[in-house]
Amino acid sequence: MKTTAKARIIVLISSIILLQSCTKAAEGSNAAPPAPELPVYTVTTSPATIYQEFPTALEGKNNVEIRSQVDGYLDKIYVEEGAYVRAGQALFKIDSRAYGEQMNMANANLQVANANIQKAKVEVDRLQPLVAAKVVSDVQLRTAKANYAAAVAAGSQAKASVGGARINVGFTTITAPVSGYIGRIPYKKGSLISRTDANPLTMLSDISEIYAYFSLSELDFIGFQKKYPGATLNEKLKNMPMVELVIADNSTYPEKGKMSIVDGQFDKTTGAISVRAVFPNANGALRTGNTGRVRMPQLFANTLVIPQESTFEIQDKTYVYVVGKDKKVTSKPITISGKTDSYYFISEGLAAGEKIVYTGIGALKDGVTIQPKAISSDSLLKARPL
Repeated sequence: MKTTAKARIIVLISSIILLQSCTKAAEGSNAAPPAPELPVYTVTTSPATIYQEFPTALEGKNNVEIRSQVDGYLDKIYVEEGAYVRAGQALFKIDSRAYGEQMNMANANLQVANANIQKAKVEVDRLQPLVAAKVVSDVQLRTAKANYAAAVAAGSQAKASVGGARINVGFTTITAPVSGYIGRIPYKKGSLISRTDANPLTMLSDISEIYAYFSLSELDFIGFQKKYPGATLNEKLKNMPMVELVIADNSTYPEKGKMSIVDGQFDKTTGAISVRAVFPNANGALRTGNTGRVRMPQLFANTLVIPQESTFEIQDKTYVYVVGKDKKVTSKPITISGKTDSYYFISEGLAAGEKIVYTGIGALKDGVTIQPKAISSDSLLKARPL
């Protein structure tokens, strides 16, 4: 009996110990998990520049079709395709022999006309004293004066013919109207050239400056007018910062351009308006026909900057999680005024000095408590510049 009672006591004590262990284990399983440690970013202000990019087609300052103003055989070609020429330099020579003979004929006709003028003048001078002495009638003098006037008119006509022939002879030498680069020359020496040819002799491009043409939508154009000070459009263009040009290999052209002109009206079919930026091109690196993108800057003197990965979207609205003094997070809508590849610029919803969750926001909900781990905004901006 003593052994049995002792065994019962041992079993009872073991049961109590086991029950206490289970109770503690259950209490441990119901305990709240520790607050997650998440990086927290302090909202700061910073000067920043963002860019709008627009596809563009490039044209030289002057693109001139070189055509002949007389018909004839192409006698000489003084330049090579792609060569740089200066204004006034000879480019082509049309066979001038026929036009030289026309000029000789015109000069001969002028000499005849001058002789007829002298002859008519002599007749008038001869008849004037005879009419005064009433030896001959004044009818003969009036006739002589009419003949003299006709001779003078014929002389003027002959002189004009000489001028026209001289111009045609001059047209046989075709010179560059502007400085620039020669394009393709489709004609060869000996080709018959006509003023009515569909193709020009060549194209001459003055590319000392390059015009970059691009289009602004109606909304972009309205925004452009609001961004820059000035009473008129020309004043706004003058107050606009210089623009950049990204060329076909995605590099940035070293020279900056200036907005210079806006088209007079919107295109009814596209709803856009054409604008132009002018870029210096002294070294001839850009040519007519190149393509690229114009980068139009927008300057922010002092704007709130946050990383893009700190945001999330719900129904087309953008939110961040703001960390309160009690370490609890609250979602807050924000308004984005601009962006770079890594950052958003905020116009409404946040204030400088507020703290937001930097990353790890996928599993968060309003009211969740976190363990903030501060990250330096300066170091982040240094690692990933605006």
